[in-house]
Amino acid sequence: MRKQTSKSAFDATHGPIFLLAALVILASGCVRYHPKPIEASKSLADYETRRLDSQDLKSFLQNKAGVKEWPPQAWDLRALTLAAYYYSPDLDIARARWASAKAGRITAGERPNPTLSGLIGYNSTSPVSEVSPWIPEASLEIPIETAGKRGFRILQARQLSEAARLNIISVAWDVRNRLRQTLLDLYAAGEAETLFSRQLSIQEESVRILEAQLNVGEASAYNVTQARIARDNSRLAAVDAANERAAARIRLGTVLGVPTKALDAASLSFEGLTRVTVDLPSNEAQRRALVSRSDILAALAEYEAAQAALRVEIAKQYPDLALGPAYQLDQTDNKWTLGLSLILPLLNRNNGPIAEAEAHRAEVAAQFLALQARVIAEVESAVAAARAAAEKAGTADALLANLKKQEAAARARFGVGEISKLELLGIQQEIAAGALARLEALVKGQQAVAGLESAMQSPLDLKDWVLETPVRSAGPTKEH
Repeated sequence: MRKQTSKSAFDATHGPIFLLAALVILASGCVRYHPKPIEASKSLADYETRRLDSQDLKSFLQNKAGVKEWPPQAWDLRALTLAAYYYSPDLDIARARWASAKAGRITAGERPNPTLSGLIGYNSTSPVSEVSPWIPEASLEIPIETAGKRGFRILQARQLSEAARLNIISVAWDVRNRLRQTLLDLYAAGEAETLFSRQLSIQEESVRILEAQLNVGEASAYNVTQARIARDNSRLAAVDAANERAAARIRLGTVLGVPTKALDAASLSFEGLTRVTVDLPSNEAQRRALVSRSDILAALAEYEAAQAALRVEIAKQYPDLALGPAYQLDQTDNKWTLGLSLILPLLNRNNGPIAEAEAHRAEVAAQFLALQARVIAEVESAVAAARAAAEKAGTADALLANLKKQEAAARARFGVGEISKLELLGIQQEIAAGALARLEALVKGQQAVAGLESAMQSPLDLKDWVLETPVRSAGPTKEH
């Protein structure tokens, strides 16, 4: 009897020690929290040090995007797009959302932890001198998911992760479109400033001649006044164009995600923006765009996630099991029990969540159909707009070329004294006005081309294909 009592005392003494050791081992595998504070002054300093020729950007593009030579000699749309894909805060947000969605796959795949319970009893009628009055008991509850719930959760999380990944491409297209528009604005403002300055020079000379004629009675005051008004309007237009060029430069830095001063050392190239050449996509290419755009594919992934969510709720009709082995040291007797428990689905069969999941699936399906209808209209409108813009730009080019021929003829006539200097200046003003009209048609044509590329989610010039956006993050981390 004493031997059994000694063993019971040993178990009662060392059992908590073993339990504590097990808890320490489990705690050592936990993820630790590492603070990552954000300081406004530091983030501002980091932003102000961003450069287009930085070593970090070079390493990133060479290692992740396959770029061999960096920085480029001329910063065209393609080179600027690559830089924007590295620095753009919008893409950083999209990548962070994808990382969150990927972390959701880990959450969905985790299995429920078992529950360890301990009890201690005391038998006050047991003689302490003969046997330990303490009755320790330990039980373990092991949950068992049924009906494939975990698999459906993983499927739902995988589809949501895919939708978030595809959203990066949609954001990348938005960044490229805004970058293209801003670069076009910068080019158009610079050209307009040059043309208005040239027009101003012509009008100033015209005003000088008319004022001289007015002094000798060969011109009316009305004509002089009109010439002065036109001159002043051109001067104001040139100032507005200069201001727009400065504003476009600031917007370009904003889209790139760099301070404006980072553009000072960059030689910007407007190749591809100085003319409108449109190769309209075939019907087959348009059809491929309707089923392969990133937002279409993301909407499909969201629909599959909604279907998986419905399957999860349907599976919840079937209760999970809980296996419960237990051990009790009843003074000197070792007692083992094995329990099995489940929630009885008597009062509800998860009908409410199932109905919500079905309604959500129908909502996502309607959203997909609406999106596809918008995409169809967007592609058709973009094709028609690009065709019309190309025709208008061609007409403007032809009119400007005809005016230049007239100027050449007028210069020849002026050289032999057939027309006056004022008449020659009038023809040159027509050319300046024609050049401004041609610039306006060019801008609208380029905007139409950008709209077509956005609708197709494919550049019309395939050498500009840089939409494989590498992820800048270092990958998954255990820091929290």
